[in-house]
Amino acid sequence: MRFSTLIRHPADWMAGGQGEDGPVLTSRIRLARNLRHHPFPGWAKREQRGAALAAMLPAVETLPVMKDAFSQILSTLNPVQKQVLVERHLISREHAARGEGSAAVVERRQTFSFMLNEEDHLRMQAIRPGLQLSAAFDALSELDSQLEKSLEFAFDPALGYLTTCPTNLGTGMRASAMLHLPALVLSDQIGQVLQAVNKIGLAVRGLYGEGTESLGNLYQISNQSTLGESEPSIIRRLERVIAQVAEHEQNARGKLLEVDPNMVADKIGRAYGVLRHAHVINSKEALTHLSLLRMGASLGFFPKETVILCDTLLLEIQPAHLQLLTGRKLAPEERDAIRAEIVRSRLHSLDSPDTRWRKPPDIAPPSPPANPGDS
Repeated sequence: MRFSTLIRHPADWMAGGQGEDGPVLTSRIRLARNLRHHPFPGWAKREQRGAALAAMLPAVETLPVMKDAFSQILSTLNPVQKQVLVERHLISREHAARGEGSAAVVERRQTFSFMLNEEDHLRMQAIRPGLQLSAAFDALSELDSQLEKSLEFAFDPALGYLTTCPTNLGTGMRASAMLHLPALVLSDQIGQVLQAVNKIGLAVRGLYGEGTESLGNLYQISNQSTLGESEPSIIRRLERVIAQVAEHEQNARGKLLEVDPNMVADKIGRAYGVLRHAHVINSKEALTHLSLLRMGASLGFFPKETVILCDTLLLEIQPAHLQLLTGRKLAPEERDAIRAEIVRSRLHSLDSPDTRWRKPPDIAPPSPPANPGDS
């Protein structure tokens, strides 16, 4: 599969679970594996990295699910193409920076992706829309079992799978979910909620993982420990916490609408106005306003399909995607202008938000005033 074919259409999970407007956008499972008898990538010489890649690449490409997959040596991609894969969460920032001897294999629907010679020899991931960690794990575990028939992984009976970083030792699994939490941010509850999540041994990261900030009120919650606990146990615990955080977000949305409807209407209306009429807008501001539009759709200010529109735009207006679209390197000022033009165009047919005062969805709105002329 060509790169242009891969990125022509976003995967289902990129559209917020096919239009679901809940706080949980995606679920991801990642497994880290290393080959026995091969030096780990960080210590391997060029020839050794090449030998490991030669062993892994055919095994991954011949998996039944990877038929017609995108498979590419990273050194043959230009920086913009690699950054597009990062923006789509198909490879990591660290993998994009790797030199010769690294490769990426991505299933045509972008549900599965494999990073070869990243920090570990093999990092494989499965992504699903909404809260589907168990389903993602089951699917990826099947691929892991298939690979073990042709590849010998570094495994210790006492320590489990051996990895470059000690924090991945054991199961080698990272389970995470991407959550959209604008109401918790607006109500100043986000710090308290995230602190509680950290206290129970889970990690909270930004849009692109470790070391990145939250943009568009998007947060990743994942497990930190992989040793001494089984994969199903880790997933069950994580799913309970994520469901609780999602419930807090839903409650916060309803509470904001009940206690301060004018503020909610003002935030959503201003976001709509800026996005519909701005001619220059940077990535951070655009993501913030799209986040408010997405929340507005979940509260009934816009049609439900607006959720898909917002989630698609969250991806399309990223810097590398803009440069890929234009076919040239863009200065920041050019990106901001093109980004604004794309957003204006995509929102052209979206009517103004219905920002009349309203109670939460489960409470009937007030009746309209009687028309004096009806007497």
